[in-house]
Amino acid sequence: MTPALSPHDIVVTKWGARFLGRRFPCSIGKGGITDHKREGDGATPRGVHTLPQLWARPDRVRITGATPITPRDLWCDDPENTLYNRAVKFPHPARHEKLRRADPLYDLFLITDWNWPDAKPHYGSAIFVHRWRKPRHPTEGCVAFRADHLAWIVDHITPRTRLIIR
Repeated sequence: MTPALSPHDIVVTKWGARFLGRRFPCSIGKGGITDHKREGDGATPRGVHTLPQLWARPDRVRITGATPITPRDLWCDDPENTLYNRAVKFPHPARHEKLRRADPLYDLFLITDWNWPDAKPHYGSAIFVHRWRKPRHPTEGCVAFRADHLAWIVDHITPRTRLIIR
């Protein structure tokens, strides 16, 4: 069943995104959009998602209300770890990815509630909305936008904004 859309929704398809009457090119996972997300499949999970947290690198992006990304911030992507699909701090013994990267992909990002905060092992982790590497370059399952488009979106979201992936 398709959810009723709100003007506050970001609607993503394989062709791009719509939000507040504007259209944006975006990237999705290299595995396409799926109803059966699994860790490592490179797919973007179809569904209705909330955007509970905004993160930013304070040395690169100044934005009010964002969780600051520090050199110790990591995201656990090890399905066998009890902190799977959660923010963790260095040192962390399980498999993880750094949130403070040399490239700008995670300078500003939103986490989604996909398999968060109560993660089921192997159902996928770190599904974020972040900056793209280059136009339409596929992600590992996230939704990615051009830097200025991402900044505009972040500036216009509200607590009611949902990410709807079709």
